[in-house]
Amino acid sequence: MNEWYREIDPPQRLLMGPGPVNAHPRVLRAMSADLLGQFDPEMTAYMNETMALYRPIFGTTNRWTFVVDGSARAAIEAALVSLAAPGDRVLVLNFGRFGLLLVEILERLGAVVETVDAPWGEVVPTATVAAAIERFRPALVATVHGDTSTTMAQPLGDLGRLCREAGALSYVDATATLGGSAVLADQWSLDVVTAGLQKCLGGPSGAGPITVSERAAERIFSRRHTERGLGADASSPGRGPRIGSNYFDLAMIMDYWSEKRLNHHTQATTMLYGARECARVALGEGLTERYQRHAAAGRAVTAGLRAMGLTVFGDDAHRMSNVTGVYIPAQIDGEAVRRRMREDFEIEIGTAFGPLAGRIWRIGAMGYNAMKHKVLITLGALEAVLRAEGFFCEPGAGVDAALQAWEGPTQPA
Repeated sequence: MNEWYREIDPPQRLLMGPGPVNAHPRVLRAMSADLLGQFDPEMTAYMNETMALYRPIFGTTNRWTFVVDGSARAAIEAALVSLAAPGDRVLVLNFGRFGLLLVEILERLGAVVETVDAPWGEVVPTATVAAAIERFRPALVATVHGDTSTTMAQPLGDLGRLCREAGALSYVDATATLGGSAVLADQWSLDVVTAGLQKCLGGPSGAGPITVSERAAERIFSRRHTERGLGADASSPGRGPRIGSNYFDLAMIMDYWSEKRLNHHTQATTMLYGARECARVALGEGLTERYQRHAAAGRAVTAGLRAMGLTVFGDDAHRMSNVTGVYIPAQIDGEAVRRRMREDFEIEIGTAFGPLAGRIWRIGAMGYNAMKHKVLITLGALEAVLRAEGFFCEPGAGVDAALQAWEGPTQPA
């Protein structure tokens, strides 16, 4: 057989960057199960079970809690194209690359977009958000929860209330936080929240969990236009402008996930199995215990880096627990360090984007990788590589500090 077509046999790397991370073995096993037809009663039962499993993870009782086939970005785009029509005023909280992604998608949709900005490494103050909503009077307010480009987590406790008081809908991209820190869609009065499997949920990219409130569903169904060929009586047409995408049309996808089972696309069976098992793993561990594990991992990474003489990036008060940015020391080639981590230790850490490119590394500890031994192995390897590259680290200091920090909160240095 031609050598170019040999069997796939990837190296067993420890993925300690900002995502993706190593998938939980249970998820991979679930994804190897036999395929089913999309309308097989066993298959639709799995769909219903997946909806039920994700409600507590999103902190909601929303009926419309399901999975969009495609990466986390597919769920983001489905939410935005279904909520925002051309000409709608949309306010975006921008504090990193993925806030700018929301702007990019919305501008392509023809929305009138305004941003309320914070420097990379900070978050947007709630008072600033409130003032922008009052002044701009948006139909939709959109934000990222945890932006892995800056490792910052935007506070959301008041966002939904502010939006509802102004008559606006709210959208949150929780790709990097769902399953690793609390997302309380109902308590925070959020209308639409989306996520992905490949970070704190410990699965592969390819499915985007989503939850939609009744008020958001009303907006989406007001734009419902049934696909030709499915029958004129399949669903009541909406009065609003047709959603500008077929594949990402949430009105049609929601009809597919409803009791109607109105055909939209062929459900990605294997990804559904994976999404379902990600949720089973999370709920089986216990959400409180899972959030505590991610917090411990974040404390350990931060403490270990500082003990090695490195400077952690960003605002301590709003740092994500699952991804930590750290400045590349002067005179150190950041890509050489990443290459040696990969080649000598089979560990991947992340680079950065935009104004932070070449300035910081991003180290993730989430999902199946938010474990004490994986954090310690990563810090020990980083110390060895840095010393080999000419940066002095006190031998063992990072690992020792991480071990101590894992057991309880420590004050930032």
